[in-house]
Amino acid sequence: MSGEGEVELDSADKRRTLWIVLWLNVAIAIGFFIVGYFADSNALLANGLDNSSDAIVYLLSLLALTRSRTWKRGAARFSGIMLLIFAGGVIADAFRRFVEGSDPGGVMMMVMAVVAGVVNLVCLRMLQNMKKKDVNLRAATTFSFNDFISNGGIIIAGIIVMLTGANWPDLVVGIAVAGIALYGGIDILRDAHMDTHEEEGTEHKGWRK
Repeated sequence: MSGEGEVELDSADKRRTLWIVLWLNVAIAIGFFIVGYFADSNALLANGLDNSSDAIVYLLSLLALTRSRTWKRGAARFSGIMLLIFAGGVIADAFRRFVEGSDPGGVMMMVMAVVAGVVNLVCLRMLQNMKKKDVNLRAATTFSFNDFISNGGIIIAGIIVMLTGANWPDLVVGIAVAGIALYGGIDILRDAHMDTHEEEGTEHKGWRK
């Protein structure tokens, strides 16, 4: 987006926005963990881990505002690697539930996903209103977009769980969330890599989008 309402880089408004987004993600992560436990849902727990990692990224973004470009790239790389690790953990939990069985609650899944979807949409719009985003803030925006898409998947899975009583929709969405995280992590690492070449005035064709 563009216009007079956009937030200037390193401004007090930007810091306030990041703090708001940070605490919203902490609250949503806690909600996902609590509801995911009682709903026996891999998808909800996956999104809880996802939002927890998001909160860490937003904290890193705040710390990076006044840091060097090299420090910002390092923070972004940490975020990308963390997403890859998170994806592996979610896939492992989905496999365990497939083997041992689970009984996810469709209604609880849908209610939590709707609440989280609204919060994630608010976060996404706030981040999109920032201009001249550095590599770390671009990573934060990627995370919020991924979260919003994931919430839609949970709602669909919840409906199918209610209609069929099967656990596979929950597992499929959990693995899909992991796949989104995997793609997001790779994209963030690629962005950090390209930022290095941009600063140095060089080009690495192997990472071009």
